[in-house]
Amino acid sequence: MSDVSNMRPIPTTAIIGLDAHLVSVEADVAFGMPAFTVVGLPDTAVQEARERVRSAMKRSGFDFPRTRVTVNLAPADLRKAGSGYDLPLAVALLVEQGELEEPEGGWPIMVGELALDGMLRPVRGALSTAMFAARHSNRCLILPQDNAREAALVQDVKVIGVKTLAQVVGYLKGNFSLDAEPCVNFVPETEGQAGPDFADIRGQEQAKRALEIAAAGGHNALLSGPPGSGKTMLARAFPGILPALTREEALEVTRVHSVAGALPRSGLVGARPFRSPHHTASGAALVGGGTVPKPGEISLAHRGVLFLDEFPEFSRQVLEDLRQPLEDGYVSVSRAHGSVCFPARFILIASMNPCPCGYATDPERACVCTPIQALRYAKRLSGPLLDRIDLKVHVPRVTTDDLMKLEPGEPSSAVRRRIQTARDLQTARANQTGVATNAELTSERIRACCPQTEDARKLLRQATDRFHLSARAYFRVLRVAQTIADLSAAETIEAPHVAEALQYRQQEAT
Repeated sequence: MSDVSNMRPIPTTAIIGLDAHLVSVEADVAFGMPAFTVVGLPDTAVQEARERVRSAMKRSGFDFPRTRVTVNLAPADLRKAGSGYDLPLAVALLVEQGELEEPEGGWPIMVGELALDGMLRPVRGALSTAMFAARHSNRCLILPQDNAREAALVQDVKVIGVKTLAQVVGYLKGNFSLDAEPCVNFVPETEGQAGPDFADIRGQEQAKRALEIAAAGGHNALLSGPPGSGKTMLARAFPGILPALTREEALEVTRVHSVAGALPRSGLVGARPFRSPHHTASGAALVGGGTVPKPGEISLAHRGVLFLDEFPEFSRQVLEDLRQPLEDGYVSVSRAHGSVCFPARFILIASMNPCPCGYATDPERACVCTPIQALRYAKRLSGPLLDRIDLKVHVPRVTTDDLMKLEPGEPSSAVRRRIQTARDLQTARANQTGVATNAELTSERIRACCPQTEDARKLLRQATDRFHLSARAYFRVLRVAQTIADLSAAETIEAPHVAEALQYRQQEAT
């Protein structure tokens, strides 16, 4: 029987939400009937580690204990999920059998899933684990080679990417050295994302202008019009005019995608996400959830675009779930074992038909819907939800003349340069406002940092009284007006800026 007092726990991490928490892996090999028990609130994937570890150790040339084995994952009251505990568990068993001794500098943090042949497979949340290592005294991290580039985004952490269990053991014994993964320097994608170009969209100048404002200030937009008017094409061209991600934003987005298991092979999300879930998506798929909460579509769209086509076709409850994230920029998922928060600062682009048949606003085709059908269709979108959408744009049928034009319109690259200039003004203003975009401004910051001319104040007051704008709508109009002012490089909000912002809320007044 082993001496429990001599056990040396192996550090690893548990991913809760987006954050990594320290977990110590302790192994005890004792006399008794052969058994393998894992304690410390493990889920099914952790329980199944015994079979993966047994086969991996044998295939790697190490003996697996044929007695009673107990593995403790401390702290015991923290739920453990996923397959990343395989590697530290195997190392703990080797230490307990005398195959390994603690290195001079202490044990590095270890995560990784073992294949049956001893190869290491990638795990979720490597970036969060690397950030945890950077905040603590242990600044060395051993993990699968496929996760190394992702973890190397964090500076001041020695990232060792390995391919096999035998390689890990050899490195810890000092039999050979492994080079640390070089720190990855983030280079933003300066070109627009693949998709339709604004130059290919004929007509729809008002819709293009509204989307330019939405991209410049991070505002939400709703496109309404008959079938075939170009709503979906406009939405899919929208990512091409968004400014490039900053390094901080790229780390935020990569972290979310890593935890969700949606990270690209490059290990870094370098472009703003574009998510377009089907209208049959459940509430958990959209906002996040599950027994072990994971990010949903709105978090995967963080710092990017969430496109909801056929907006009223989504479940009423699913759409109502968007109200809090649209206002706060994050979503809180609560379960019996606790609650976690996921970031959800996205631009919502929604599209819809004006009625079930789609032709209520089409001058060329007659609408066949009854008044009650049209009313029921409109009521699928609640007032509080619509109140959170800044720009409501009618997208009419494209005229034959516009459709047959040979000359392309203004390209996305030109629009993107204007938007980047407006974003630069907002970045310079961030020292006063504390936020990156105008859409994130609070009412106090708007009053303090967004000066208005007297004519602009008078026009906004008249519009608020006439159209009975809510307090939320009032400040959202001001945010949009500030974005319009930034696009025109104006130092103050003027009456024309307010007038243009008001026209995008005209659906509320009708």
